[in-house]
Amino acid sequence: MKTGVNKGYDTERSQAWVRLLVSGAAMVYVLTVFLTARSTSGAIELILHYIPVFMAVSVVLLVDIIRRPGVRPLRRVMAMALDYVSIAVCMYLGGEALLPVYGAILWVTVGNGVRYGPRYLAIATAMALICLLALAQFSPYWRSQPYLAITLVIATLVVPAYVNTLLAQSRRANEAEHAANQAKSQFLAQASHDLRQPIHSIGLFTACLRDGNLEPAQRQMVDSIDKSLHSVAQLFRSILDMYTQDGGRVTPRAEAVALDELLQGIAQQNAEAARWAGVDIRVHAPHQRVLVDPGLLTTMVQNLLSNALKYAAGHPVLVGCRRRGGGFAIEVYDKGRGIEPQHLASVFDEFYRVREVRDNDIEGVGLGLAIIRRLANLMGLQVRMRSRVGRGTSVAIEGLVAVRAEVSSPVAALRQSSTTPRMLDGLRVSLIEDDRSVLLATATLLRKWGCEVQASPSIPVEGHGDIDLVITDFDLGREASGADCIRYLRELSGRHIPAVVITGHEVKRVREAVGDADIPVLSKPLHPAELRSTLVALKRGLAQGA
Repeated sequence: MKTGVNKGYDTERSQAWVRLLVSGAAMVYVLTVFLTARSTSGAIELILHYIPVFMAVSVVLLVDIIRRPGVRPLRRVMAMALDYVSIAVCMYLGGEALLPVYGAILWVTVGNGVRYGPRYLAIATAMALICLLALAQFSPYWRSQPYLAITLVIATLVVPAYVNTLLAQSRRANEAEHAANQAKSQFLAQASHDLRQPIHSIGLFTACLRDGNLEPAQRQMVDSIDKSLHSVAQLFRSILDMYTQDGGRVTPRAEAVALDELLQGIAQQNAEAARWAGVDIRVHAPHQRVLVDPGLLTTMVQNLLSNALKYAAGHPVLVGCRRRGGGFAIEVYDKGRGIEPQHLASVFDEFYRVREVRDNDIEGVGLGLAIIRRLANLMGLQVRMRSRVGRGTSVAIEGLVAVRAEVSSPVAALRQSSTTPRMLDGLRVSLIEDDRSVLLATATLLRKWGCEVQASPSIPVEGHGDIDLVITDFDLGREASGADCIRYLRELSGRHIPAVVITGHEVKRVREAVGDADIPVLSKPLHPAELRSTLVALKRGLAQGA
């Protein structure tokens, strides 16, 4: 790991610009000396002619760096040689008057070491010593000041040596930090997968219980379980969203998305949570398509809606769209208690929560709005908040660009499809999941929805040929992945069977591994309503293609 060399193109360019600035400053200093010390005017005049030549060569070097970016060791060494030769010439001609130019020797030496690493620091130190020894040998002034020469030589050795020690310590610290971050990433990735599984299976079992013939008291207990599980899932997703963004793993993928379908889908997925909060979610959106990453935009609106359900319980919430500045804006309005003006500047900070005296214990850790602002910056959008105490709060996501796409992406369309209670009757499903609890919960739920399920904990060895749909976990151990299962079953049946992948890993990585944009990739913990709407959409596609 080389300190300061991660982007040689940037460091070389910045070094070239600094070279021009320093040479300009040197020109100003020499002019000042020329005007105040006429006894050295002849030598100074030579230097005044030399500096413009040096600056011209520096400009040529900068142009070459711009045209041919990258790490080029020979070019770096030649630039260093240019610097030291020029400094030595000026100090030789200027004598005592240009002794302060020695500071440029330290700048070049330390600058190259910090920017390019220990190897270049050693080369620069050697060049600096050669320059000083040459001056001590050939300059009349330096020969008359031997102790000054010895002092500068010692300084030229000591300062880079100390800098090298600091660079080594910094490098070790960076390596330790990198190792710690890798360990943290591995832990969070594994913890993410291991925690998603039980949350996911509990949600499916709860949905199975809800569909049973329960007494009112039992249904209330199921509601309480489901509500608590929903809170845990929301918190879990917020922490993982922040972790994913911190790791630089989020890359927007814009596509044409219908605003009305996306917002209606989000409202539908939050219908149960809205019922618990006593909130009526109203959606008013045109059938307009915008160019945006549907997953990231869904996360933003989901977080806004979750905040409205928490802080405006018992009041209606409006999710709407309007034209704003040549584009479209999504706005979420609530009629909650509002936010005091002194809090508005801080609500988008991580872990910041608006708490009042005798507040109810509102769930969450204060990451929702921070995630929204990060995702907005990532996609070039703006987020604006207005609030009045006692009147409510509105938050707008602005900057959405309208497009005229004829159709939306298959995944977006699947996500937003509405459901009908018995639309899945007779759907033949091959279910593959290596976690026995999740396999049992999913199979039970699918059968309650009317599906005919063939369940397997791994890639099927036989059977599973006469099916309409594949639902598979992505990570099935060392033997195969969900993508392998889909390919196998398609080859076995001799037709392009629709499929759904459910995963506890990063959706982006799994989608790339699957390599098929028509296969929806759903993230655990998965809300049963989202799974059902996806299956209904796929079954409708089967009916239309028949």
